[in-house]
Amino acid sequence: MQLKYEQITKEMLALHGVRVRKWRSSMSGVAWQVTYQDGSVSKLLESPKPKGPMSAAIFLHEIGHHAIGFGTYKPRCLEEYYAWKFSIDTMHELGLNVTDRVHERMHDSLNYAIEKAVRRGLKKLPAELTPYVEPRDRSKPITVVLAPQLREFPSAHGTRA
Repeated sequence: MQLKYEQITKEMLALHGVRVRKWRSSMSGVAWQVTYQDGSVSKLLESPKPKGPMSAAIFLHEIGHHAIGFGTYKPRCLEEYYAWKFSIDTMHELGLNVTDRVHERMHDSLNYAIEKAVRRGLKKLPAELTPYVEPRDRSKPITVVLAPQLREFPSAHGTRA
């Protein structure tokens, strides 16, 4: 299985033109790009090296940011959703095990992104994010829900926007 993870890692990096700045020992990641004066772009990421379902999901999530394109989706929490969707969909396509813990991590990450966006003044939540508004009940297994409806948030002045 380790060879499969290594092959997938090489293929994804080459396919999306991404370079690893650092393999992290923690289960966290970051993706970014640098545009130089001559117009060339370096696509970079830091993530754990894929060795199992969770590290693969995080790696593919960071690849997902490059695959979908930075700034393609607004607000930022929606970009996070599509990076996670890329990760989970890619894992399924490649025959990798998508564990309950991976789905829980996705839920926790998106819930955090929504809370951050609300603190920063988000007025309308994109429909895709509705299932992640509430923190998950940690005593129950995660349920993945698709096609949610739009949810509005009160503005800073207490009225709905």
